[in-house]
Amino acid sequence: MTRSRSCLATLVVSLSFGVVACGDAASSGGAESATSGSHPLVGSAAPEFSIATADKKGRVNLGALRGKVVIVDFWATWCEPCKKSFPKLQDLYTKYKASGVEVVGISEDDEADGIREFGQNLGAKFPLGWDADKSIAGKWQPKTMPSTFIVDKTGVVRFAHVGYHDGDEAEIDKEIKSLLQ
Repeated sequence: MTRSRSCLATLVVSLSFGVVACGDAASSGGAESATSGSHPLVGSAAPEFSIATADKKGRVNLGALRGKVVIVDFWATWCEPCKKSFPKLQDLYTKYKASGVEVVGISEDDEADGIREFGQNLGAKFPLGWDADKSIAGKWQPKTMPSTFIVDKTGVVRFAHVGYHDGDEAEIDKEIKSLLQ
């Protein structure tokens, strides 16, 4: 009996990792604010990063974006929900760029192949970078792909979205508005 429970527990854990790998409509997720404290970064200073852009036109340095609301999105080319979230992030970028909102997409792919094309195919005009050694992800701790963090003008992570579900962009829109006031 103990052995079968152990096997069942192993199966449950294994299946859980499959769901965590890429957040879709069936997985749990959504916003985590400073009051809920579910993600360890919410309410803390955003970890600094500097990343080369996939289009090779420069670097994005988080510290240089201080004074702006910044959306930091961790994603991967193999992630189906990421394909749905990118056009929504682009819409938000277009809507709020003039108000001082920036979006930075950080790819967690194992190889750089296809990153630039992924963004182009989905209409992303915001900067994309590749976290080749996963050092940025190591500091930000994305729980799944995509994981979207919203950083306020002072550099504090205020919201975290785990996975992507249709309609999440409305919540992100509301959060952006609250940080622009």
